Amino acid sequence: MGETVGYRIRMESRVGSRTRIEVVTEGVLTRMLQSDPSLDGVGLVIFDEFHERSLEADLGMALCREIQGVLNAPLRLLVMSATMDPQPVADLLDHAPLIRCRGRAFPVDTRYLPPLRSKSIERAVADAVLRSTAADEGNILVFLPGAPEIRRVGCLLADAGLSEKWDVAPLYGNLALARQNAAILPPPDGRRKIVLSTDIAETSLTIEQIRVVVDSGLQRTPRFDPRTAMTRLVTLPVSRASADQRRGRAGRLEPGICYRLWSQAQHTTLNAHNRPEILDTDLTGLALELACWGIAAPDALGWLNPPPSAAFSQARSLLSELEALDLQGRISAHGRRMVELPLHPRLAHMILSARKAGMGAAACDLAAILSERDPLHFGGRQRDGDLRLRMDILHAFRDRRTMDLSGADADAGILRRILRVAAMLRQRLGLKHQDNSKPDCGRLLAWAYPDRIARRRPDQTGRYVMANGRGAYFDPPEPLMAHDWLVVAELDGEHREARIFLAATYSLETLMEQFGHRTQWQEHVTWNEQRQTVEAVRRLTLAALILRTEPLPHPDPKEVRTALIAGIRRYGIGILPWNRALRTWQARVELLRKSGVGGEEWPDLSEPALTAALEQWLGPSLDGCDRLKDLTPRNFQNALHACLTWQQQKELDEMVPTHFVVPSGSRLPIDYSSGIPVLAVRLQELFGSTETPAIAGGRIPLQLHLLSPAGRPAQVTQDLAGFWRNGYPAVKKELKGRYPKHYWPDDPLSARPTSRAKPRKGLHS
Repeated sequence: MGETVGYRIRMESRVGSRTRIEVVTEGVLTRMLQSDPSLDGVGLVIFDEFHERSLEADLGMALCREIQGVLNAPLRLLVMSATMDPQPVADLLDHAPLIRCRGRAFPVDTRYLPPLRSKSIERAVADAVLRSTAADEGNILVFLPGAPEIRRVGCLLADAGLSEKWDVAPLYGNLALARQNAAILPPPDGRRKIVLSTDIAETSLTIEQIRVVVDSGLQRTPRFDPRTAMTRLVTLPVSRASADQRRGRAGRLEPGICYRLWSQAQHTTLNAHNRPEILDTDLTGLALELACWGIAAPDALGWLNPPPSAAFSQARSLLSELEALDLQGRISAHGRRMVELPLHPRLAHMILSARKAGMGAAACDLAAILSERDPLHFGGRQRDGDLRLRMDILHAFRDRRTMDLSGADADAGILRRILRVAAMLRQRLGLKHQDNSKPDCGRLLAWAYPDRIARRRPDQTGRYVMANGRGAYFDPPEPLMAHDWLVVAELDGEHREARIFLAATYSLETLMEQFGHRTQWQEHVTWNEQRQTVEAVRRLTLAALILRTEPLPHPDPKEVRTALIAGIRRYGIGILPWNRALRTWQARVELLRKSGVGGEEWPDLSEPALTAALEQWLGPSLDGCDRLKDLTPRNFQNALHACLTWQQQKELDEMVPTHFVVPSGSRLPIDYSSGIPVLAVRLQELFGSTETPAIAGGRIPLQLHLLSPAGRPAQVTQDLAGFWRNGYPAVKKELKGRYPKHYWPDDPLSARPTSRAKPRKGLHS
């Protein structure tokens, strides 16, 4: 190793002057390209397992295509995969020739076991495993989407009473190294093994002596949302290519069996391949690499799948916030230093900023913790997401001190790797000494995640709002829940509010020291719904966070008026000081507008129209008001009446009066509330009259509600003459029996109208 064949990975290399073949990670390939864009001395780049379509593989391919034939004319590219569709790649490589090599594998018997709808996937998996163990078919590898499902299936198998010869071993990324090794190694002689694994065992690891695969058909994969700048985990069906990879694990050494927990018909509906990572991941690192390459827009390169524009735009915005790009959008000197560090741009910016502040060594420790798996493991519902605790554990481990973890377990293998990464970062920064002083993790983390500085919501323990405007919460119990300020490092953005996994405590004082230059005062004049008043304040803000609030002593009168009108709109104009007379006035104007009998076009004073035009007709009357009760009924009336000209006011009173004088001499109000003018009048007050009362010069008849002596409608009509002829006899008969003391003439047309119960003598025939 290091002679003819060598390797290079992030923290280690074994190459020499005689090395002809180097095995490198895709990230190392990108570093090689950035440091030597011609790849001088390299004649062939091989992309193996290209079907995995990692972001760095796609980037490496695009950059190699860029230099091919230009900076390195003889460079050749070879792409290898056992499962991917080769034609799109061949087309991208200028119709490169396709070489097929038939591999050898033992036959695998595929059995489809679709579960009942009422059965959970964990129960279905456990049943399939028990079926195989009962038949003693061999060691079993089970594919499940994540650690929670692995734990649940493990409990179901334990409750089922497996034979003592069976060992159950979980396998997932955040598992302690010793337990991972226990899952990977073959079982002792005379024993059988059941490995419950995520897709980590699909291609990344080889598990020995597996003869049976039980495939749940599910995978958990990250999805980046550029709108929230957060990644969420989603559970999806596997692709056919992944299902074939999993199935192949049963036929490595001898014929095997694969149980698929879906139907054969469902299998044909699965996607052929998994989605490329470039379509669903955070593109900040990619955007930084392209900026360093001298490219601002990714369409300048050739891609199998180009980066999504929204995610790429969000990545460039974050790089600007991290000072990696200058005002012209080109990479800055700070950005070039970030590229040189094998870290996410957030963490690279953090340790470079911390070095300027004399905190570089602590930042290297924190960056190493965040770039590796969590070294702490908790049992049951116990948890502690405090990054300060992990820093303390790391320092204790470095100094070989013991530390009380209160029931948690620290993985020594992960801690050793974190120390190696931290040492490598210190070396890159030129820091000679480690630092075990008590670091301010919140201050360090805020350089990496300024958009995730979080403030606790008032009176809501464990619930926060972040600088990016998103909500976040802790799943209790969690010691950090009591703190008012945090910086969040790891969270799951699957739901409307994201669950926090890792964070550090913070303070307003530290925020002002670090980001005071980014804060700004904003004046807000808004409607306060609870107090029913306009609230004028000025707020000191950092993005979506409100840091301080003060009263605004002299708000702009126009803004006060706008806020007050917004409050009126929210409740509706019915909240204004209407009275019956104003409602009648409004209805009279509406009657003229709709009937079209007026001499000119009348304004629309309906509720929707008045609401839409509040600024025009009511706004001037709100000067000096900051609450609804400041608007007096008199001012409100004047504002409404001002909607009509003086001539219209005069014509309104003439054409649609408020009252009508009936034949008895009574002056009675007209009710306009229903949209039809109604005159309620005692029947006797219209004796002798055949003409139906009307307004608007006789063009709008009144609807008559002819009342009994008790004031109840006995008849409704707009044809008074017709009522006397046809309706009166029956009404008279009914009312005379109920009100015998009242006057009920046989001939109402010859009778004198009266407002009295009995007319004066001589006034009737």
